Amino acid sequence: MSMLGMYQPGSSVVHGMPAGGKLALMVLAGVGSIFLAQAWQVGLAMVGVLGLFLLAGISLLTAVKQIRPLLWIVAFVALFHVILSGWERAFVVVGVIAGLVLLASLVTLTTRTTDMVDAVVRILRPLRLVGVDPDRVGLVLALGIRSVPVVVALAEQVRDAQRARGLTASPRAFAVPLIVRSLRHADALGEALVARGVDD
Repeated sequence: MSMLGMYQPGSSVVHGMPAGGKLALMVLAGVGSIFLAQAWQVGLAMVGVLGLFLLAGISLLTAVKQIRPLLWIVAFVALFHVILSGWERAFVVVGVIAGLVLLASLVTLTTRTTDMVDAVVRILRPLRLVGVDPDRVGLVLALGIRSVPVVVALAEQVRDAQRARGLTASPRAFAVPLIVRSLRHADALGEALVARGVDD
């Protein structure tokens, strides 16, 4: 099963950073990625991100698992840019995507979900003055974070079911049951929230 979004306890410097600081650095990295235009720059950035994984005591194998669910998307993007712009541009685009995904995964792997939600709620508290409910935003964030590994697990279940039936790889045969299972999960989650009084 993919470890995407699963917190891994540790005592490293990365684990010890405040959740708000990690989120801020992640946002800055996203903004800074706009200025990465050459392959060597992206390569250095990727080495830095992987170095943070090692600093956090997380294996590179775990890092690879973070982008495995995106391989089809990354492959399509890479092929598209190779045809239109050449291999270097493809490497830059795919490298930036992979780097940002890895960085976001590192944050979730080294930060408890509750700590991230609390940080976001604290940041958004001043927006109560304009009608924003920080607690509701925090709930949505928490559900979003926890939904990622759930959807990945559902995708793996669909793939396993296809292999067990000897079905050939087909995007439609994969997408339809995945969407159906995801919608069922969303319905069950919605009913659970309503039962606990969390609704509009």
